[in-house]
Amino acid sequence: MAFSEQFLDELRGRIGLVDVIGRRVKLTRKGREHLGLCPFHKEKTPSFTVNEEKGFYHCFGCQAHGSVFDFVMETEGLNFPEAVEKLAAETGMEVPRDSLKSSESQKQRQTLLDVTEIAAQSFEKALHMPEGKAAHDYLVGRGLSEETIRRFRLGFAPPGRHHLRTALARENVDTKQAIVAGLLIQPDNGDLYDRFRGRVMFPICDRRGRVVAFGGRTLGEGQPKYLNSPETPLFHKGATLYGMHLAGPAARKAETMLVTEGYMDVIALAQAGFEHVVAPLGTALTEDQIQLLWKVVPEPVLCFDGDNAGQRAAAKAAGRALPHLKPGLGLRFAVLPSGEDPDTLVSRQGLTAMKAILDAALPLSEVLWHNETGGRIPSAAEDRATLEHKLNKHTREIQDPIVRAHFSRVFGERLWPQQVAGDHYRSRQRRSWTKRGARGPNIHITPSETAPVKAASERHEELLLAVVVNHPAAVDDVGEDLGKMRFSSPELDNTRQEVLKTLAENPGLERGALITHLIRHGHEGILSCILDVEAYGFAKPGAPLDQAVSGWNELFRRRQRQDLVEEIEEAKRASQENPSEEARARLNVLIKQKIRLDEEESVSTAFG
Repeated sequence: MAFSEQFLDELRGRIGLVDVIGRRVKLTRKGREHLGLCPFHKEKTPSFTVNEEKGFYHCFGCQAHGSVFDFVMETEGLNFPEAVEKLAAETGMEVPRDSLKSSESQKQRQTLLDVTEIAAQSFEKALHMPEGKAAHDYLVGRGLSEETIRRFRLGFAPPGRHHLRTALARENVDTKQAIVAGLLIQPDNGDLYDRFRGRVMFPICDRRGRVVAFGGRTLGEGQPKYLNSPETPLFHKGATLYGMHLAGPAARKAETMLVTEGYMDVIALAQAGFEHVVAPLGTALTEDQIQLLWKVVPEPVLCFDGDNAGQRAAAKAAGRALPHLKPGLGLRFAVLPSGEDPDTLVSRQGLTAMKAILDAALPLSEVLWHNETGGRIPSAAEDRATLEHKLNKHTREIQDPIVRAHFSRVFGERLWPQQVAGDHYRSRQRRSWTKRGARGPNIHITPSETAPVKAASERHEELLLAVVVNHPAAVDDVGEDLGKMRFSSPELDNTRQEVLKTLAENPGLERGALITHLIRHGHEGILSCILDVEAYGFAKPGAPLDQAVSGWNELFRRRQRQDLVEEIEEAKRASQENPSEEARARLNVLIKQKIRLDEEESVSTAFG
């Protein structure tokens, strides 16, 4: 099957070379490249490099070299069409099945690019004609130089309904193509007319610098203030960043990318010396745009306006990034003074002020904490519980277990500083006794000396893990459910992962050997907690295996039920705050899940 170059280009853009290779090779970032052990020959010193920017891998040892398609073909034994189909399925792209249609689609796309380029030239020309004087004066008044105006190909769409239509007709452009490109509008009844009229024009380019769409700013009081091209075969707003074709190379060199809210922010900052700047197109940063940023730099900086709208946009971006966070990938947030945006800040206070704000950019975890607390921890137990629930809601969104564990630890330490101090003290005690070869003593601490009582949910997690440590054979029955769980304590979650990994690699391992392994790998502090089980006999070493598994399942269902109750309450609040069909559907699904779980518990109780 023949694939169009346009389709393959789009697929390369959506699928990350580092992401694909990173599934099989442990990669470490070294400047602009990633380095790892070659998967095609045995080596002890890394000589395998991956260059995301240039789109290829290369091994200096065995000379293996190729694209993302070559890597999938070599490692999975697929031919080229199979590799393309596999990668397309992972990104949700539909593979063109008809090569003729694909060829026609490629031809149409090229034709549309010709149309948008002609339009861009027409707008540029109009800006420097007498009719464009007001628009030119506006840009100069905003502090833009002629060089900057030319570099960003700024233009003007004159008032009147047929200026661009006439210009396109002079170039023999098919009006149907102009409509598809989003430049002309055909009403149901009436004359064909220009979409952009009386506006300063900002060409929007793809990563190769080709004009694919436009944004227009009105010069008068007309609405909307900014108008973008509609979705077209060339332009997908949620997957495009303004200025990326110019900012990408500069960002890789600077190893950072700055994200602002609008066109003028990008242009003004680029003129001031910040060339690694991009902006979304009139909406909050989307998941596709975040992934696009991560393909260039590991931790872009979001710099939105200091007003309420800007802060809401930052909060939305934070929420959308959470499920996709991975070790080495994150976001930072530059907080601007209220009433300022990057454009006005640079013009009023200069480059130094902007650099100071960027240097003080906050990590994502800090932004979430500040948004929920306002910088102050409530003293009332009820308020603190509400805060903990909100923070846990954010943490549950994170899919990567390592990142999730660190967020949970950071939030927990800040929310319960006294408890953390007590845990550190007791952990040091246990390590001291372990080094002496003795078991930690049973120290009875009075309530005034101890930290806040441990949450019941965390104690349940300890019991669930204690069953598997004391009865390693139980992993055959409960291992799948234990592997899907998210423990609230990062340290406990790390021990959970180590237990599962060790038992998977060593089937039949006995209790004593497992405990010895865990102590050698630094888990003795957690072991002291989870093995100190008094309330539940099924978790003790002497309990029969079937009793241990039965008790584990009962406690696991109880935990599931509690999680569902919390999710249902959260869904109810969401449905009340923002009534929608989607919110109601989610609430109904959760309620049905709880009913089913209750029925299972009833059956379990009835039959003992």
